[in-house]
Amino acid sequence: MLTSVEPDVIRVLGDPLRLQIVTLLARETLCTTHLVEETGAKQTNLSNHLKVLREAGIVETEPCGRFTYYKLRPEVLTGLSKQFAALAASARTAAQNKRACP
Repeated sequence: MLTSVEPDVIRVLGDPLRLQIVTLLARETLCTTHLVEETGAKQTNLSNHLKVLREAGIVETEPCGRFTYYKLRPEVLTGLSKQFAALAASARTAAQNKRACP
């Protein structure tokens, strides 16, 4: 059911820059400097978006010297994918159901 899909994760991924960050992190673990280069976003703006992604549990950090690397938590996206697949299956079944108007 749609109510079982994590609304915060959907809201977080609804931002184009955050979705771009997630797409980049799906390919490799990156530090903020790499993400600035890849996205063209300002470092402060990018840091704010990374904070939102961390708080939603979509990415995690990995300290490495004076840099912080970010990596995707694939299990979060897998869970979201399963929830949407179940929603799609329900919608296919519901296509034959039509409630009569009063």
